[in-house]
Amino acid sequence: MPRLAVGDTAPDFTLPTASGEQISLSDLLAEGRKAVVYFYPAASTPGCTTEACDFRDNLASLKGAGYEVVGISPDGPAALEKFAREQHLTFPLVGDPDKTVLEAWGAWGEKSLYGKTVTGVIRSAIVVDAEGVVTHVAYNVRAKGHVAKLRRDLGLD
Repeated sequence: MPRLAVGDTAPDFTLPTASGEQISLSDLLAEGRKAVVYFYPAASTPGCTTEACDFRDNLASLKGAGYEVVGISPDGPAALEKFAREQHLTFPLVGDPDKTVLEAWGAWGEKSLYGKTVTGVIRSAIVVDAEGVVTHVAYNVRAKGHVAKLRRDLGLD
């Protein structure tokens, strides 16, 4: 599965949010904003909850530096809405049940899970500038500490 690299043009997408509205990458990049697009396996699982809450807790500083945040998983709107409500998430979560966006962004494919090779979501974060160009790529990240490392990589610490 091809992966994105720094300098690539990020594929645009339009996906349903937890509230059932549609959001696109171009919406996130409006008014000169940048975007952190992160991919996670499943709403309400322990690792994904840790990661989402870290993004929530760091959202003000990310937004202050000009970044919008969106989380993408294969979940449907009902699971996303419940996850967002229970964890008080204040950034959009979007569902990609057919995995088209996950594949286009290199976040779907073979990975190692408890010593076995499986096909699934590759926990990732890709940063895109206001022109839609990839400026930072991190695949196979760990849920715990991911946001702190991303902040360091972006020079926000």
